[in-house]
Amino acid sequence: MSPITTSILLGLTAAMANALGGAVIVQKNWDRRYLRYFIALGSGFMLGTALLEMLPESLRLAGPRAPLLVLVGYFVVHFFEHTVGGHFHFGEETHAEEFVRPHRSISVLLGLAIHTFFDGIAIASGFLISGWLGWVIFLAVILHKVPEGFTAASIMLASGRSKSVAWLASAILGLATVAGVLTMAVWSHALTASLPLASGVTLYVAASDLIPEVNKEPGIKMALVVFLGVGLLVLLQRFFH
Repeated sequence: MSPITTSILLGLTAAMANALGGAVIVQKNWDRRYLRYFIALGSGFMLGTALLEMLPESLRLAGPRAPLLVLVGYFVVHFFEHTVGGHFHFGEETHAEEFVRPHRSISVLLGLAIHTFFDGIAIASGFLISGWLGWVIFLAVILHKVPEGFTAASIMLASGRSKSVAWLASAILGLATVAGVLTMAVWSHALTASLPLASGVTLYVAASDLIPEVNKEPGIKMALVVFLGVGLLVLLQRFFH
């Protein structure tokens, strides 16, 4: 199976995880507690993937310009999620007053879609380099996909939109991921720029989106799950790479 075909199939899998996250918030009988563990485990695994796998490979591919591209990727997501979007955090949105203006929820959804687009870029870029890197990036992406879809749907409900619109918002994130994969299918020659940019996005999502949510939890349980996420990556490197 070609790297792009594998990337498309896994991109579709990640998209379905986004939709599942939307279903969690739309179906009130789902237990939301376990999403916190996804966020904690995903943040550790993503942070390890960005720093121990994606960044070194980006430096090898792009040389001296890699750090600048990583920084650009980092601030692209910051701009759309927190400058354009304003109020935003992962998890269930309970501050309905923040979304009185209709455009606010759309701008936050746009920010999320930008970063999920780069999830697809990251998966395809990884597989274009090696099967190992592609699978590691996919695991990093899939671990935060359910909370991501949950967040998008929650924001739509907080803004007064219907359950169907809320679920559609999570599906849009999935489509953005697939679009990222397809973009690399067409522009595979841009690999030297795409991986560093995706590295910056992955670093941002892990360190600036997910870790702050973990830090809100009292006690050490969530912190230990973050360390478990990093440890899982190290174990995979030790025994499978």
